[in-house]
Amino acid sequence: MLEYKAVIYQEGMLGSLLLGQSKVNPVRFSEFLNENALDGWEVVTMEKDIRRMLLLFKREGYVVILKREKRLS
Repeated sequence: MLEYKAVIYQEGMLGSLLLGQSKVNPVRFSEFLNENALDGWEVVTMEKDIRRMLLLFKREGYVVILKREKRLS
């Protein structure tokens, strides 16, 4: 049996406030994916998400769907 989880990955607000837009750091995003992989999670799909903050600023993120075999408790 599989279990799934949905995670929203996004960078902090500081880049948005200073630069007007915050993009995802590929190194940190890779670390996030690898940390979940060590715990048995596998990426099923992901979608880019750009959200507005404080009317003027944009913040990039990803909605990531992960799955793994359900662990017995």
